[in-house]
Amino acid sequence: MTAQETGIRTLADLPSLDTLDDTYQADPHGANRAALALGPLARMPLGLEVLSYDAVQTVLRDRRFVMPQGLSLSLQGITSGPVWDRVVKGILSLDGDEHHRLRRLVLHAFKPRAAERLREAMVDIIREIVDRVAGRRECDVVTDIARPYPIAVICQLLGTPRKDWEKFSAWTDDIFKIFNFNVAEDSPAILAAFEQSDAYIDAMVEERRRSLTDDLVSDLIRAEEEGDRLSHEEMRMLIGAVLTAGTDTTRNQLAAAVQVFCEHPDQWRLLGAHPELGASAVEEVMRHSPIIFGTMRVAAEDVELCGVTIPAGTIIDVNTSAANRDPSVFPDPDRFDITRRPDSMMLTFGGGIHYCLGVHLAKAELAEALVLMAQRMPNIRQTGPAPWKPVVGISGPLTLPVAWDVL
Repeated sequence: MTAQETGIRTLADLPSLDTLDDTYQADPHGANRAALALGPLARMPLGLEVLSYDAVQTVLRDRRFVMPQGLSLSLQGITSGPVWDRVVKGILSLDGDEHHRLRRLVLHAFKPRAAERLREAMVDIIREIVDRVAGRRECDVVTDIARPYPIAVICQLLGTPRKDWEKFSAWTDDIFKIFNFNVAEDSPAILAAFEQSDAYIDAMVEERRRSLTDDLVSDLIRAEEEGDRLSHEEMRMLIGAVLTAGTDTTRNQLAAAVQVFCEHPDQWRLLGAHPELGASAVEEVMRHSPIIFGTMRVAAEDVELCGVTIPAGTIIDVNTSAANRDPSVFPDPDRFDITRRPDSMMLTFGGGIHYCLGVHLAKAELAEALVLMAQRMPNIRQTGPAPWKPVVGISGPLTLPVAWDVL
């Protein structure tokens, strides 16, 4: 029987959407809107694009859709070598029992309590950073505020000296080149950053083993479940993941948040006057203007999704940014409103077994920074171009020049 006779479609029957095309990069939300209007799925050059909220949630939660081995490296023709070896051992590349075991062991260390005990430090850090620029009435948010803020918080979380934040920041810049599509050329810098951060983490773990304290490293050393403990290699990998993922994502998202507030000055005034809106402001920022537009999966077996047959091995782009603006879930989805109380959660942190471990820390960091900035930097406005990095991997403004009124 034909696809028309059975009612089951194939990838070839879907409209197309190329997220790597320059047109998409210029207006990703507009392109998503147009594609979603045609249906929940689209065809992309590498496989399948998943757009609707319900379909994205299904893929994130269904264990028949797994993380691609080596993340995006195989798409660049890299399937072996030292960078490949590092990436396939990371928690983002793991699935099944091995992934479940690691999450079970470390989940306690990433519960809301860990973020709450850092609230006071977050406020002190962002206040110190804003104090340095407040009297100038202008700055580049990316360089002067967003870049130093989260790494100082990570230093506090790990119990490391804040004077080392520039080292961590430089390592993060190079390690996160694994998410770009230029890994073959960037490999020497990526590997050098891994080696330097490994040496630092090894020394830190050795010191904590001699004297446990109240920080994440000590929590990971203590972590045990039915006699099972993290190996040294697993602990190094997890600490390295916190150091990098907890830095680059938050600083890019903070800059993106300030930019969207510059476009909506009424919302900035509202946040400054009502700091209790900090948490909902973060939710709305990450729904409306995320710096991570999606995640990748691979169909581990033949699967039917939204009436379409997805063959085993199909590469899937799970477009969480499109899902976050699905009008069937978020009324008037292009409107930015920090008082929004949606019935469904935004999906920028992912879902299912790969839901972001650092979600509580990231939300707390962003909320404390945005509230204090809204109070200390009134009438903020963008004063020049703020181009974004490509919306592949981790995006966000390359620069964000702003000015504000002095209190």
